[in-house]
Amino acid sequence: MPIPPNFSTPIRMSAKERALSQIQRWIIEGTLQPGEKLIDAELAESLAVSRTPIREAFQLLEVQGLVSMHPGKETRVTLIEKDDILKLYPTLGVLHALAAEYAAKLITAQQIELLRELNARFRQAIETGQPYQAMEVDEQFHNLIVEVSDNAYIASFSASLQIHIRRFKYVFLQQRLTATLASAAEHDEVIRALEQGDGEAASAAMKQNLIRPMHELYALI
Repeated sequence: MPIPPNFSTPIRMSAKERALSQIQRWIIEGTLQPGEKLIDAELAESLAVSRTPIREAFQLLEVQGLVSMHPGKETRVTLIEKDDILKLYPTLGVLHALAAEYAAKLITAQQIELLRELNARFRQAIETGQPYQAMEVDEQFHNLIVEVSDNAYIASFSASLQIHIRRFKYVFLQQRLTATLASAAEHDEVIRALEQGDGEAASAAMKQNLIRPMHELYALI
């Protein structure tokens, strides 16, 4: 029989991918606490998979820096230190500043409008007291600019760093997570610079948008 032209193949995840995705999320959100021992048999039962994909997921999580494995002994969630914030944010700031510089030469009017829409949602989330939604939309804003920059290396390293930054926000701040309208104003500056094709200004505004929250987060912890 002919396949309809608009057919969309459903996304299938292997047992390893499902285990990786869920355990990673539990670590980031703090369900699995820093230093907590991970027992593959218990996780396998909870996720309805065998122990093999759990162990494979552990190996990938170790590469991401989220767990530490000691073969034949134990696997634990890695600890997180306050001072790591001062290493993560500047690194991400440099990457996203570079992404903004590249994006200024490539961005379309449609993408500019999408950034405006995301920032409007970001501002609304802040004004209505929805900090976690604000955090998610903020990431979408930054990730769109990284995507527009068309640099796979920036995208890869950025995704890795954002995992750890998100973990800091969830584990340390929990319900005290805050976002300010200063971030939305900085987003406006980034958008203006991108619209004008000013890579230097876009880069500076993007870096400021990450370095300022770093100091605020460090002071709260």
